[in-house]
Amino acid sequence: MQRAIDKLEPFQRAISKAHLASAGVSIDSLEDPNKPIIAIANSWNEVCPGHEPLRQLAAEVKKGILEAGGEPIEFNTIGMCDGIAQGHPGMRYCLPHREIITDSCEAMIVGEGVFDGVVYMGSCDKIIPGMLNAAARINLPAALVTAGPCYDEIKPSESKALRARFLRGEATEREVIEGTLKYYTGPGICPFLGTANTMGCLTEALGMMLPYGALWPSSTSQRRFSARQTGAAVVELVRRGIRPSDIMTQAALDNAVKVLASIGGSLNALVHLPALAHELGLSVTWDQVADVTSHTPVICNVVPNGDISCINLYKAGGVPAVLKTIESDLDGSVLTVTGKTLAQNLDRDVPCDRSVIRTQDDPASVCNGIQVLYGNLAPEGALVKTSAVPADLHVWTGKAQVFNSEEEAFAAYDKHLIKPGTGVVVRYEGPKGGPGMKELHRVTEIMKGIPNSAVITDGRFSGASGGLSVGYLCPEALDGGAIALVQDGDEIHIDLSQNLIELHVSDEELAARKAAWTPVIRENGGHVLKRYAAQVASAKTGAVLDA
Repeated sequence: MQRAIDKLEPFQRAISKAHLASAGVSIDSLEDPNKPIIAIANSWNEVCPGHEPLRQLAAEVKKGILEAGGEPIEFNTIGMCDGIAQGHPGMRYCLPHREIITDSCEAMIVGEGVFDGVVYMGSCDKIIPGMLNAAARINLPAALVTAGPCYDEIKPSESKALRARFLRGEATEREVIEGTLKYYTGPGICPFLGTANTMGCLTEALGMMLPYGALWPSSTSQRRFSARQTGAAVVELVRRGIRPSDIMTQAALDNAVKVLASIGGSLNALVHLPALAHELGLSVTWDQVADVTSHTPVICNVVPNGDISCINLYKAGGVPAVLKTIESDLDGSVLTVTGKTLAQNLDRDVPCDRSVIRTQDDPASVCNGIQVLYGNLAPEGALVKTSAVPADLHVWTGKAQVFNSEEEAFAAYDKHLIKPGTGVVVRYEGPKGGPGMKELHRVTEIMKGIPNSAVITDGRFSGASGGLSVGYLCPEALDGGAIALVQDGDEIHIDLSQNLIELHVSDEELAARKAAWTPVIRENGGHVLKRYAAQVASAKTGAVLDA
């Protein structure tokens, strides 16, 4: 092994070591050619509950690196909380900040040119994907650490009922805060199977995290031990020359898609996995995912697919128990950060609670947990989390009520202008149109109180969203997709059994509307969003930036 710092030109090598020593790095470690220098890319902050524990966990990672004979050096990047950004214009920054995280890691790690491996530390919706993308792009030996999900004291349905009471004017703000703290009991990832826990589970399935690393609960000894072991594991990966490109192969991505389908994970994975594949020069398409989900049963009943949390999934055996359950469908030859193959990791008894993780042939384990819908309203596709849609809404027809922003939809709701049976169309919220592709979780929450309703949007949803919520629609409104042409009162038909979403308007009428159409250009007021809108690609291809 020749360290990166030792490859520098002699004078620059001396100067680089001097600067690092000035920052407190041991001179003896800098001079020892057998001590790899390991970066810790930490998104710790005091804003996001999932990230508050990462400072302490970084200390554990450092212990593991030092014990394995490496030298740790930590730096920080950003990490937004989607829960705080919900329901206002700030949500437009959440998806773009995935790219900022990846770019900042590249700038620090590649720019400094002294690191041999990396431990990436992040917990939440766009941060784990941003870190994975960085690992793929930079391709130094690496592994990921999260804070783990927080414990919940009440059922997800009780938390949702409290929010519904507030929306009806039956609960105070203080009651919502105090009641929610029985669901989010402390720092850690939100306890439901949203994007954060989904991407943690997929990171473990990809082999980029130690076994059980996704779901060890926050603020536990096991979570700390796992962080410490990860630091040591990355030192070993450096010594063996095992890189993310050796682990995140096409077979590993295919495995991750099967795990996504099996757990009934967040729709946002269908933005993040294609983006990761793009960084790797590989492929994950919506059609590939749809093919897998069409014959892969959902075996977990974690909210929003049921009324239990990710803590229950951890107690039931975690990701290893899921992998063991579907092992015959996976490629066990893929390499993982343990230095062993997936099959070798699973070659042991893995305890599993079948009341939480069902077998694939259980009658309750049905396929099509995630579907891609097509039709004249979504010629390039739209996504729906079928496992979270009530059975009586699998075939639906209703009249459209059209809004050109999330804010317009909220205003109509507040005035009681949205009636039962309505298809609420929220457009110009796509990657370009938003810009930033807002997550419309609050819209799905308020629509749950309106019977027989649907949400159709070119924006995104939270992994916690349920109901008949069809989103990520392509082409988006700003690109002139059919969603831009919908008018109030148009009839929309959705049939999940046929993977169908149709606008009951003739081709001739749509052509006439298109000829008279002018896009809604939203003032965003931020340079980050202007650059993003100019460069971002379709949601279907991962909302990657076209350099």
